[in-house]
Amino acid sequence: MKSITSISILATTCSYLTAGLASAEVRLPSMFSDHMVLQRDTLVPVWGWASAGEAVTVSIDGQTKSTKADAAGKWSVKLDKLTSSTPTTMTVKGSNTLTISDVLVGEVWLGSGQSNMQMTVGASNNAAAEIAKADFPQIRLFTVERKASPTPMETCGGKWVLCSPQTVGPFSATAYFFGRDLHQSLKVPVGLFNSSWGGTPIEAWTSMEVQQSKPEFAPLLERWKKKVEVPYDEAAAMARYQKQLEVWKVAAAKRKAEGKPVGQAPKQPVAPRLESGHPANLFNGMIAPLIPYAMRGAIWYQGENNAGGPNPALYNAQLPVLIKDWRQRWGQGDFPFAWVQLPNFKARSADPGAASSWAIVRESMLRTLAMPNTGMAIVIDSGEEKNIHPKNKQVVGTRLALWAKAKVYEQKIPFSGPLPGAHTVKGNEITVSFTHADKGLVAKGGDLKGFAVAGSDKKWVWAKARIEGDKVIVSSPEVSAPVAVRYAFGDNPDCNLTNGAGLPASPFRTDTW
Repeated sequence: MKSITSISILATTCSYLTAGLASAEVRLPSMFSDHMVLQRDTLVPVWGWASAGEAVTVSIDGQTKSTKADAAGKWSVKLDKLTSSTPTTMTVKGSNTLTISDVLVGEVWLGSGQSNMQMTVGASNNAAAEIAKADFPQIRLFTVERKASPTPMETCGGKWVLCSPQTVGPFSATAYFFGRDLHQSLKVPVGLFNSSWGGTPIEAWTSMEVQQSKPEFAPLLERWKKKVEVPYDEAAAMARYQKQLEVWKVAAAKRKAEGKPVGQAPKQPVAPRLESGHPANLFNGMIAPLIPYAMRGAIWYQGENNAGGPNPALYNAQLPVLIKDWRQRWGQGDFPFAWVQLPNFKARSADPGAASSWAIVRESMLRTLAMPNTGMAIVIDSGEEKNIHPKNKQVVGTRLALWAKAKVYEQKIPFSGPLPGAHTVKGNEITVSFTHADKGLVAKGGDLKGFAVAGSDKKWVWAKARIEGDKVIVSSPEVSAPVAVRYAFGDNPDCNLTNGAGLPASPFRTDTW
């Protein structure tokens, strides 16, 4: 009788042999599968693997492209612009034939980020009703399997599913509500990628090469280098984890019996180099495999992790670097990229000058609008004081979609809340001009709130503010010579400036203190 170890080795050997034989056949990334959506009105890359030198043809919608696999067994073609309005079939032929059925041509978007992008339809407001009415077979959903990798991966786990009450519950709520809005407005199929992982920083989603090329990122990378260099005792880490898990199970059982939330179980340990937060690990495992799948653009909901990190101000460099990095790698020019500015969160402070890391990250997001073809959903009015995962993801998706419909699909609609422009100081007043004052600036619900001023002594006081056209005039009897103004510059500010379209103004400051 063979030992279990011998059987295991034999099985492993057989699997390698089988994989070797399979490698001679034409293979495709997981995105090229039944029910996929291909981007309309652009060249569409299709790629995969085969035996070195093997002839490969790709056929769809009356066109055929041919190529040969290179010495490494890789091949790619670019399809001409697709315009099919009905489900079609793609055929890929080499030594074998692959048939991909129920292919739609429409709009494809990538949703990425941390837990608020990962947060599901099933966890959002009115979940039962939203799920019940989610019968949209022309919306297709692809959830990228969560995987951290120290090197760029060529493939990822995942499959396309038709949007239905049976499938939509576990999908990203932000991406779904965004895509649903586009589908209902544009009357075209929509394909949505959800590549997100809770609790992760922006540096995990950016390639290592570009981060290593930026001197300002050196301290961050050095911290990780030191962490990785510490010897990792996997056995000891697992032993600690098992003890923690047993303690948690007992406590969870007790809390469940008392009708209380059980809380999250302790996380299974992993070597620092393989952690989801390590720089580039999620780019390698969850973004690189998608490149260069043709898509219209990307939406991003992340920043909470970096707001709680050692250097929130670094986000001012990190977000533009990620956007530029992704755009260059996709090779689609300045493809549209929009993000969700961090919502209000935490206890409200009565101190007008209170330091706020969340405000610093929001400011970085506001500044990043200087990049071409970018947009921002302002949600300073829809967060929750005690919940870092606010349930109103409908408003998030809607505001992202407003930007896309206006700037990408050229609809004549308001799409942004007021954004600060120039400011001037005259006497004891500071006047701030605003763009996107559609239908006029409005103080929602009463007197204008959320403004503070300071003189050269840098002491902040709450200010009175009034609206005149597309301007706000700010002053305080306590500051005779103001030099700077702030609006909603806190974790959970009490603020109410909107435009006539009901969209809230972005938090901002005029100082750099």
